[in-house]
Amino acid sequence: MILTVTLNTALDITYRTPALRPHASHRVSEVTERPGGKGLAAARTLAALGHEVTVTGFAGGATGRVVRERLTGTPGVVDAFVPIGGATRRTIAVVDGRTGDTTRFDEPGPLITPAEWSAFQEVYADLVPAAAAVALCGSLPPGVPVGAYAGLVRTARAAGVPVLLDTGGEPLRRGVAARPDVIKPNAAELAELTGSYEPLRATQDARRRGARAVVASLGAQGLLAATPEGRWRAAPPARPHDGPADTGDPADTDDSVVAGLLAGLVERLPWPDRLLRAAALSAAAAPAAGGFDRAAYEELLDRVAVTTEVSAA
Repeated sequence: MILTVTLNTALDITYRTPALRPHASHRVSEVTERPGGKGLAAARTLAALGHEVTVTGFAGGATGRVVRERLTGTPGVVDAFVPIGGATRRTIAVVDGRTGDTTRFDEPGPLITPAEWSAFQEVYADLVPAAAAVALCGSLPPGVPVGAYAGLVRTARAAGVPVLLDTGGEPLRRGVAARPDVIKPNAAELAELTGSYEPLRATQDARRRGARAVVASLGAQGLLAATPEGRWRAAPPARPHDGPADTGDPADTDDSVVAGLLAGLVERLPWPDRLLRAAALSAAAAPAAGGFDRAAYEELLDRVAVTTEVSAA
């Protein structure tokens, strides 16, 4: 079982409109709703790859009920959310049908009380020993201590369970000091953590700060990994079919990277193969559908280029 933690869960709502124009009324051609948040997005992909996944975090109010109801119909995913008094947030994505571009509106998360945070820590401590790996994903809702991820990393490490951390800002800085097995920042998060805008140097610096391995998502430049076994870059290929991009939540491409890294970790693949899988899943992501294009993914596995990187000066 893989355990994913999404403390700031959301109900993702996507509107599609023929054209998005400022200061205008719009007719919505399609509305979709799905459980959201980084850990849930990664869990959907992991389940589609055949892994058993348990998801936990916080869920409350009418939106929280919808999130949990939608999870009930997801094969391979077990709901272990902690109920709260506040309402789970919503995110609104508006897709422009002309361009495929997406405009997002993210609500703030609910206020988590000290009792709710304590209840979650107890649930998490009970779940971790049965996990093959843990992913700690996303932002922190109000009320959760900024050092929360550091404590959750330590709990996993004490149980001998490998842990991946995917967050940014101060929660990332504190979490790295707890020595997670993998962190997966994007370029901006990596630069903020290290103060360096040279990716290879920054990944090495992040390792010195405590992360055992660092996999940075660098957009068009692909994935860059600095690990105890070596340093590699996975070049992102183009999708193997024509047609408009399947947009809806661009962040889901990064969450597909998390899923690929976790799957490779629990299957004990060597690092180049983990990066190959992660890059292919990212390129084959179908965010609006809440998953990935399996045919595209299988074709992309033969087209991703993973190359060794030399040390930064």
